[in-house]
Amino acid sequence: SRIECSWRLKKILHGYRHILKQRLHNCSDLVSFMVELKTVLEIALKNTQGLHIPRPPEYYSCLVRDLEKLGWNRVAYVDTGLTTVKLKAEDSCGRQHLITLKLNAKYPTEPPDCLVDFPVPFAVSWMPQNSLIDIYNQFLAALESLKEFWDALDEIDGKTWVLEPENPTRSATTRRIAIGNNVSVNVEVDPRHPNMLPECYFLGADHEVNPLRTKLNNNMHLWDPEISLLQNLRELLGIDFPSRAVLEKSDFAKDCGICYAYRLDGSAPDHVCDDPRCGQPFHQACLYEWLQGLPTSRQSFNVIFGECPYCNK
Repeated sequence: SRIECSWRLKKILHGYRHILKQRLHNCSDLVSFMVELKTVLEIALKNTQGLHIPRPPEYYSCLVRDLEKLGWNRVAYVDTGLTTVKLKAEDSCGRQHLITLKLNAKYPTEPPDCLVDFPVPFAVSWMPQNSLIDIYNQFLAALESLKEFWDALDEIDGKTWVLEPENPTRSATTRRIAIGNNVSVNVEVDPRHPNMLPECYFLGADHEVNPLRTKLNNNMHLWDPEISLLQNLRELLGIDFPSRAVLEKSDFAKDCGICYAYRLDGSAPDHVCDDPRCGQPFHQACLYEWLQGLPTSRQSFNVIFGECPYCNK
């Protein structure tokens, strides 16, 4: 188990991690841990210096001046304490983006923390005489540098059936694309080189995915960085990905044969029976538990072998 919390709480609990870890492992149940957490928080708050120190008037006048120079039409959100600002921007393809700025009391001497939905780190170049306009311009430049990456993934999202992630963020670099019934390919795109051959991992029964692996290995040299990533995949694999216009997701996204659900802890069924007449998909966790309970199963290191729950092959 682990604790996830807001950045403010994380800052307050800094220095108490070892105590929380110890309490997390030693408490017999959740309620007793919550009582312990409350005690630790009370101690942490008492010992946190400068937690509620008001910011100097210069901070507010400088921030408001910067926001006016930037233009209020670019501001998506400002909190009541003027410590968090969200700015909106549109890239050259019309995609909407947000940057969240967490300002500390020493602004503008120190830069704000910048939170963005990017697949690569976003580091701000800052000097004390800089303003929010400088951050905004750097944000716009970063958006343009990622244009080709987002173009490639937008084409995949629009023209194929993406099984995972269901609601991809702009920082997501992978797509699991449906190829056929219980056959898919997991593609990981390099944000800095989106037109190069991505990492490809095929999921499905061996008799279905082995020919696809062979085609990809044999045709790698034909990859053309001048055409789109999706078009390259089509030509190298010699296939047409199922179209969103013709097929429904349910046509190739089947539920697990053990738990009868599609999603289990966020993951989709990724293991398929190799028998061509069966082809039933399973979650790895469900299949592992099932096979562990069978006396006929055998295990070699971290791989377990056994009969399919459906066809007994």
